[in-house]
Amino acid sequence: MTERLVFLDRDSIIADIRRPAFAHEWAEYPASSAAEAIERLQGATIAISNKVPLRAEALAALPSLKMIAVAATGTDIVDLAAARERGITVSNIRGYAHAAVPEHAFALILALRRQLLAYRADVEAGLWEKSPRFCLFHHPIRDLHGSRLGLLGYGDLGKQVAHLGRAFGMEIVVHTRTPSDDPNVRNVSWDELLETSDVLSLHAPLTDATRNIIGADELARMKPSAILVNTARGGLVDEAALADALRRGVIAGAGFDVLSKEPPVPDNPLLQLRLPNFLLTPHSAWASGQAMQGLADQLIDNIEAFIAGRPANRVA
Repeated sequence: MTERLVFLDRDSIIADIRRPAFAHEWAEYPASSAAEAIERLQGATIAISNKVPLRAEALAALPSLKMIAVAATGTDIVDLAAARERGITVSNIRGYAHAAVPEHAFALILALRRQLLAYRADVEAGLWEKSPRFCLFHHPIRDLHGSRLGLLGYGDLGKQVAHLGRAFGMEIVVHTRTPSDDPNVRNVSWDELLETSDVLSLHAPLTDATRNIIGADELARMKPSAILVNTARGGLVDEAALADALRRGVIAGAGFDVLSKEPPVPDNPLLQLRLPNFLLTPHSAWASGQAMQGLADQLIDNIEAFIAGRPANRVA
């Protein structure tokens, strides 16, 4: 049988994508809307999607579909219950950004703890030239060494962030649904994670249970000197509450690579911030050249494994 594969948003990955080693037809589109996806997937047996939603109504209109190969780790774009009901296998990508995302998280952490944005603005404003001393030091700088790195979630990326944290001499504490048996970290309660972390880094999936898990109350319980880092999912944090907390100095800073809606709407409260203690990058933490090529290779591996009858990285 010749399989028909359709990649709905090929331009979301900058990498060489090899063709599967079985008889197939291949179609790809730079991008697709949810409505276009239904039309483009007619007759397809395998759908490839990075961020194009495939909800229950779409799956009901695609009787030939046997597999959805998600070209990302997060699978919230797919109605997994509907896929299971229709016998559609769903796979995702795992472990491909094990260097890229943790490095980006620490770029955000270091920039905030060392006050790089604030001092760069001072230099550009000519304040160093006017200084009566040889240096400027009116923005407080805090070392990572000896501070506490708290992790919400301890999957592959959380573990790599912990590894980098240990290299900086940080104490690592984690809070997860299932306590970790890693002897190099200490499991703590949600309350202790919030109230004692100097750096709180989020590495949890977005579910009904974790949506807005960080809101105004949680921010108020964090240390005033703490920073919050989110390279996971934007919906984990109440963005309006965070913007308010940063303006009022409730916490010392935040570094985000994700927002609740992407691309963001113009009135997103975090887009309005012009503060030296807030860094926002455009969901680019994962997008190193090496990571994207690893993703592309694993994507085809998943598809070939499914056709061989040995589904890999299956989530439904």
